[in-house]
Amino acid sequence: MSSNTLSAVLEKQIRRLCLNDFPCGYGSWRKSKDSTEGAETEDTGVLLDLLSCPHSPWWHDESWSPQAAALRRLAVFTPESLHGDFVYNYFSTLRIVDKGVSVIDNGLLKFSKLEELVLSANKISDVPADNLPKTLRILELRANQLVALNSLTKRPSPRLQYLGLGSTSVGSHEDVTHLTGSHWPQLVCLDLSDCEFQAQQALLNALSTLPCLRTLVLEGNPLTLAPSYPGFTVDSLPQLSCLDASWISPEERHRFRGLAKMSDLIVDWASATVSVGRMRGIPDPLMSVDENAPDFPVITYSYFITYVFLSHQTPVNQKVNSESKLDTTAGGDVSSDAELQSNKNSERETSKSEIRDLMVNTEETHQDTAHESRHSTSKLPWSECMDFSDTQTYIVSDLGSFKKFLNQGLCLRIEVEKVLSWPAASEDAPVAKPSQNAKEKKGGKGKESPVKSGSNKDKSKDKKKKSVTELVHDAPVRRILGSVHVPLQSLVKGGQKVDVLCDLGTLHTEPEVEAMQTLEKTIKEDKKKEEKESKRRGGSGTGQKSTAASKGKGKGRKEREVDVHTDNPMSIPVEPVTLELSVELEKWRSASEATKLSHQTSRKKNPTESVLS
Repeated sequence: MSSNTLSAVLEKQIRRLCLNDFPCGYGSWRKSKDSTEGAETEDTGVLLDLLSCPHSPWWHDESWSPQAAALRRLAVFTPESLHGDFVYNYFSTLRIVDKGVSVIDNGLLKFSKLEELVLSANKISDVPADNLPKTLRILELRANQLVALNSLTKRPSPRLQYLGLGSTSVGSHEDVTHLTGSHWPQLVCLDLSDCEFQAQQALLNALSTLPCLRTLVLEGNPLTLAPSYPGFTVDSLPQLSCLDASWISPEERHRFRGLAKMSDLIVDWASATVSVGRMRGIPDPLMSVDENAPDFPVITYSYFITYVFLSHQTPVNQKVNSESKLDTTAGGDVSSDAELQSNKNSERETSKSEIRDLMVNTEETHQDTAHESRHSTSKLPWSECMDFSDTQTYIVSDLGSFKKFLNQGLCLRIEVEKVLSWPAASEDAPVAKPSQNAKEKKGGKGKESPVKSGSNKDKSKDKKKKSVTELVHDAPVRRILGSVHVPLQSLVKGGQKVDVLCDLGTLHTEPEVEAMQTLEKTIKEDKKKEEKESKRRGGSGTGQKSTAASKGKGKGRKEREVDVHTDNPMSIPVEPVTLELSVELEKWRSASEATKLSHQTSRKKNPTESVLS
């Protein structure tokens, strides 16, 4: 559509200047030497004030070009000069930002003296070089829909000194071939931030042919995640003065000297180390256990951290097992045992489907693509401070996928595993007896007398004396206590390490949660009974008696609610749960360190196998 062309937007901006209307241009409002002064005429100074005053109805936003304001003033002083192509030739800077421009048409060629063109945040997917004035020195195309540079370099402007291609999808091997000195002989500043360049050596070989390049912005590209960045770039471009908005110091050049010659060490992969440290604030699960509870079952709780990270292979210092692949789902931070049992049954199907999807993806692409692998730390019993000391190093060769993963962030989950242990079956202790205790807990009546329960305790004590370790363990039940999202965008923007203390808020023990759910259920049942009783009494009894009865019931209910709220264990303030986490990218700080670390990493990479194998 014509409304989306650049020339149409520019014509609209020029019409808004009102160069031929009041207070600009010719008209009865202007004073002249021959005309007599009348009430309808205005002085030139007054006309200029009407243009510049922000509260004036004739004031317009002129940020799209510095020449716009000067052109309006010129239309007040000498409107006769605004003829022919004078207006188009007057502009040297045009800044059309976020105006929905999708096409750069040949109407731009009318601006024959244009030197600066800013077209950020539009919808441009193609830049025909034939439609750009040859006088351009600055071209900003940031945040557009560019996917290739072939049309831009067919007949590039030989005077171009600044080229901004940031936040676009360019980054293919073909795009690299268009960033050479033969296309841009006078290019001084090049902005390629937040693009998709991955091949570091190929890009630097092309950029090294730019004879005038002094400023380069590469942050946000997948290649910046490699250990060799920025050292390899600094040493490969000796004429460069500024890299990623930072001046290159002589000390930095000295540290990386010789790295450009070590091309065999430059590999386009990233190495990230994830460390899970100490966790505090988990409430003691045995704190609210009844002292009169039976000896069995013996309940044990163990805690661990799970997260998903991107990798091409088994992380270093980690053995892949089925346990690390399990993924439990929950409707909230706390799930009931019934939900946990159903989740447990679906864990195997979920993990199998994930692996199947990964295998299909690998077969379709026919290349070594990255996949997400779930890792679980070691399981620790409860303590006030649980130190996991878990460190995993991940090697990722698909830098594009790694960039997307870091932008999404890392999700950590705290999980607890509950195991019930019963005495092993023997002649003295039949297996069916634990079910009798379960019936007694549920309030079951029958032949089970208190004497039998006492004899069961005596037998269990005797058995405990004979064999303490002979216990039968039920299948473990897992529950998600909480989760937290850790942003990692700073690693894409040039950071090397994210070191955070994650705050997961306050958590409660399983008995506390069950007690609260029981109390809420009891309150609801009492309310329903009171409503039914009040309706029944209101229909049969006298009004005064029913009123008195309802008042009495209401009073008792309020007292009960007060007692429930006071005895609620979840109303007691508890310490928030905190977890130490760090994610660090491997970066070479000198040429000598590059030689040492690259050999160490190669030894780590070779023995490992793919998770999908």
